[in-house]
Amino acid sequence: MAQMPSRPVGAAMMNGLRLRCPACGEGKLFCGYLKVNEHCPSCHEELWHQRADDAPPYMVITVVGHIVVPLLLAVEMAFRPEIWIHLVIWLPLTVALCLVLLPPVKGALIAYQWAMRMHGFDPADPEREALPPSRRDIPKVSRPVGARPL
Repeated sequence: MAQMPSRPVGAAMMNGLRLRCPACGEGKLFCGYLKVNEHCPSCHEELWHQRADDAPPYMVITVVGHIVVPLLLAVEMAFRPEIWIHLVIWLPLTVALCLVLLPPVKGALIAYQWAMRMHGFDPADPEREALPPSRRDIPKVSRPVGARPL
């Protein structure tokens, strides 16, 4: 079997952080806030193989926790504000940081999967899906005649 050319992990992850295709760095990785394009609009690289699942939220929670908790503790120790002031400061900051960081973290994770040829990004992988989700036939559930739908 022929040796596949290497894919630079660092450059791919930087492209993912910029919300760009890990292959070319030009096309948009997402077609929505977190919905991944099936193909890169520029180079037509297949992107539907990604399996980011729950990893990006876990990573974002870890990063945001390491930012917010020390700041909260420093403010508490220095000023001892009322609890409502903590709520007014830290809840919006936590939500905003999570919403801002989630797409770049997911992009970097998808780019890592692409660079490492994981989850179908390797053309020689026997588990590689041939069609994107939008083109797969969805099997219809058959019910006995006269059965009511659930």
